[in-house]
Amino acid sequence: MAMMDSLAVERRIVVIAVDDSDHSEFAFNFYLTEIKKNGDILILVYVPEYHKVVQAHPGTVSQLIKEEEQHTCKLVKRYSDRMQAVGLTGKMKQMSGKPGEAIIEAAIEENADMIVVGTRGLGKVKRTFLGSVSDYCVHHSPVPVLVCKRDHHKHDKHHKHHKNDEHTDDEQPDDNIGDIH
Repeated sequence: MAMMDSLAVERRIVVIAVDDSDHSEFAFNFYLTEIKKNGDILILVYVPEYHKVVQAHPGTVSQLIKEEEQHTCKLVKRYSDRMQAVGLTGKMKQMSGKPGEAIIEAAIEENADMIVVGTRGLGKVKRTFLGSVSDYCVHHSPVPVLVCKRDHHKHDKHHKHHKNDEHTDDEQPDDNIGDIH
């Protein structure tokens, strides 16, 4: 019986927040290349942004809903194809509400072992006013949260320092106050 136990594949349930952004794509790819394990079950969580529908003229609401449904179908197909190509099982779960709250709710409902999210890399001021899905998840999740941050500004920051002598290499521009790299 001990031999059977050692051959068992550990099953992890991993929630990955997805949308149509590069940040989401980066988080998904990071999961695939860096933390994926055989036996993982993915729950891809998508929270459509219906604020456009709420603010729309009543005559265009049905068209906007139809467009969002088409967008969701394309997103589901894209991620389903990618999961199948690498031999992963799981499902896409569409949630409603505020994205951070919906991701946490999905993780609880699915008994997730971890959450993977991307980040838009907002500065402290923008994060305060716009809110941050990744910050919300980190502070409210009952399971570990992996925040995947692309370092696409690294070259730009270095370039800014050379162009603008006001900042030394040790200083950060105001829009990045409080960010840790």
